Amino acid sequence: MLNTPNAPQCHVRSWPAWTLALGLVCAGLAQAQAATAAPAASAPAATASLVTAPAPATTPATDTVASVPALSASSVTVPITDASVRNPYGLESVWAQGDGVARTTILLLAVMSVLSWYIIIAKWLQQRRLTEQTMAGKNMLASAEPLSKRIETLPTDNPLRFVADGAMAAARRHDSLSGQVDMASWLGQDIASSVTSLQMRSQEGLSVLATVGSTAPFVGLFGTVWGIYNALVTIGTSGQASIDKVAGPVGEALIMTALGLAVAVPAVLGYNWLVRRNRVTLHAVRSFGSELHTQLLVLIDKSQRARAAAQQAD
Repeated sequence: MLNTPNAPQCHVRSWPAWTLALGLVCAGLAQAQAATAAPAASAPAATASLVTAPAPATTPATDTVASVPALSASSVTVPITDASVRNPYGLESVWAQGDGVARTTILLLAVMSVLSWYIIIAKWLQQRRLTEQTMAGKNMLASAEPLSKRIETLPTDNPLRFVADGAMAAARRHDSLSGQVDMASWLGQDIASSVTSLQMRSQEGLSVLATVGSTAPFVGLFGTVWGIYNALVTIGTSGQASIDKVAGPVGEALIMTALGLAVAVPAVLGYNWLVRRNRVTLHAVRSFGSELHTQLLVLIDKSQRARAAAQQAD
């Protein structure tokens, strides 16, 4: 009984110690929880800073990207336009930068080209006209009128009129030969001579085409060699052998070879084409001469028989 009142007193006196211990435990737990939550809280903050940090810079970046195409478009369009207008390695540059030998070579190739094209066109027109005149001569021989009158119907500028007049004159001169050459051989020789004259006349100008076709590539090659020589001299003098220094002069020199081939190829093709047309046309002329020879022999034979019959009648 004596100890009973003291028990509560002892309990009351220990309460502040328990409270202090409980407070210390709660403070430790709170501190530990705060230390654990600090990295988790700092990570979102850092993430947010990483995410939101570029946000202010997005607008200038967008403006910069948007402004780049305009600048690049303006800077690219101008060089393309200039390159399309002026070629720094073209024929104009070859003429401007070339010396007297290079310019003389270009002029020579130009004269050869003009001359070959003139001959091709002129000979084609001449052969076309001769074909029409040959058809007119064949129609003349097919007529039923006397041969002398039919020959007079041919125009004087017709080459077949030259063949026919020569044959008629040879027939009249045959009497002065005193029978040493028969009429057929005499007329055949005269007609063959006239056809040969026409053949030689029809081949005029073809030798020029053959000469141009065979020499133009070598003239262009000479210009190329001369241009490369000058380019090498320039490179050796300047001491610069980079591709931009070599490509221009060498490319300009190679233009000479291209010009030579451009002159030679049409000349060779035109020569072969005109020679073939000449063969066809001259074959028609020979056919006319053969038919004229036959009709003249028939006419002379009829006149001789008529003369012999008249002499016998007398």
